[in-house]
Amino acid sequence: MPTRNRKLEASAWEILEHIPDPEIPVLSIVDLGIVRSVEIDGPKVIVGVAPTYSGCPATEVIEDSVIKSLQSGGISDVSIHRVLSPPWTSDWISDRGREKLRKYGIAPPKKGVAHGRLLGDAMPAERIACPRCGTENTKKVSEFGSTACKASYKCIECLEPFEYFKCI
Repeated sequence: MPTRNRKLEASAWEILEHIPDPEIPVLSIVDLGIVRSVEIDGPKVIVGVAPTYSGCPATEVIEDSVIKSLQSGGISDVSIHRVLSPPWTSDWISDRGREKLRKYGIAPPKKGVAHGRLLGDAMPAERIACPRCGTENTKKVSEFGSTACKASYKCIECLEPFEYFKCI
């Protein structure tokens, strides 16, 4: 059973807060909600990481960044525990992360709809607000943006293109 070393645990969390997501670097992996746990077992730090989806090409890059960043921060004994259950959803993105996305020009996913999508519930048509002007008078241009987790939109009011981080 892992022991509790609050100082080492706090140090690990502080380092993890500064590791950017490789596909959306405005977000830390903690903002994204994929860091599920930090456990201490003697001198060893075990980080629980949930991939955003099973085929995410960034999973190994993120796990490698976690190990290298913690080691650079003076924590030499690090391992990754890949957390598959419960699966990650976009609902786990922190409020701070959602605001960072919006300021960066990416419409954040709506809260509370990812669970329904996973269960196949009927969902009303989404109205996506433009991250620049705030109007919901927007139009989907493409289901896929620069990454599989984003869709391309255009604002009808300010005419700016933007990406929407899809609810997963």
